Parts: sequence; structure tokens; C-alpha cells
Amino acid sequence: QVQLVESGGGLVQAGGSLRLSCGASGNFFQIGVMGWYRQAPGAQRELVATITSVGRTTYADSVKGRFTISRDFAKNAVYLQMNSLTSEDTAVYYCYVEVRYIGSWGQGTQVTVSS
Repeated sequence: QVQLVESGGGLVQAGGSLRLSCGASGNFFQIGVMGWYRQAPGAQRELVATITSVGRTTYADSVKGRFTISRDFAKNAVYLQMNSLTSEDTAVYYCYVEVRYIGSWGQGTQVTVSS
């Protein structure tokens, strides 16, 4: 069982920045992929960024060059630095981790970008 605690969401003006954090705890040996997804009102949940256990990253085209995902292996944490935010980034952001190829989700943190 993996527990995820997210933080860092909030309200920001367009062009601003936010940093999301997610810490994992529980009875596991090693985390595989960690990532962030988001879901806007009326839309499906979509991938934002992922980072593997060897540091390989993947980004949605819509966030490339603006968002940066990173992880702290010692803390079992993953971060998402979001810059140059626009109103289209408004969504609930969910942390995602895989342990032995089984995925777990965080509770979600709201990011609202005002134009």
C-alpha cells in the first residue's frame, strides 16, 4: 500500500509559477515511475509529465519547455515546477507512482490560473 501526499497547488496569475510536491510513504522497497496528471473540468485526466527510476522524463507537448519534473529518490518524492502558467493549465493535478507496476494516485491538488 502506497500513500501519497501532495502539496503546492493554489491560485496564481497567468505567467506565474507554482511548484507541486508529492511524497510517497508505505511498505515498499522501490518506486518505479513517478508522475503528474491533471484533469480540467469536463475533461479527461491527462498525462502532464513522468520520470522513471533512472531519471528519464516524458512531457505532454502542451507543457514542454514550461514544466520540469524531478524526483528525490531518498525522500520518495516527486516535484513539478510549473512556469509561464496559462489559464489552460487550470486543473486538479494528481500525483502518480508505480510500485511493482501497480499504480497509486494522490488525492489531487487544485491549480487555478487567473488571466
